[in-house]
Amino acid sequence: MTRKKIKLAYIRDDVSRKVTFKKRKNGLMKKVRELSILCGIDVSAIVYSQYDTKPDVGSCRDVARRIVTRFKQMPERDKSKNMLNQESFLRQQILKAEEQLKKQIKENQEKEIMVQSMRGSLPADWLQNLSVTDLNGLLLSIEKNIEAIEEEMQEA
Repeated sequence: MTRKKIKLAYIRDDVSRKVTFKKRKNGLMKKVRELSILCGIDVSAIVYSQYDTKPDVGSCRDVARRIVTRFKQMPERDKSKNMLNQESFLRQQILKAEEQLKKQIKENQEKEIMVQSMRGSLPADWLQNLSVTDLNGLLLSIEKNIEAIEEEMQEA
């Protein structure tokens, strides 16, 4: 039986909000323990809430201390290596998208040249107008296509 989708919104009723919080927190802590056991790694979650005076530490306190100590002992360079703020994350995503776009444009140009050459619609001097980089790209593309055709012929 599937669960119905819950609308994520602030729960106005104090008692209902507290009950939901406790259930969700227990579920989260269970997942933390499972991840630790299944993967054999140190995992901890620290949950602060308005309902408890002390924070709740997923897994045991010793593991949490060990993780925090290990993090504090790391060099600054290693600490910040995988940390991103919103701006740097978006910058990374933009760079990846731009690289994909460049790659797609290059592939499209190669395919367009192939199609035009098969139709015979290229001007007679079209090779002379290409740069060395374009010629190398065209050569690689032709070699890839020849290899793909040879593989298909061997399979048939």
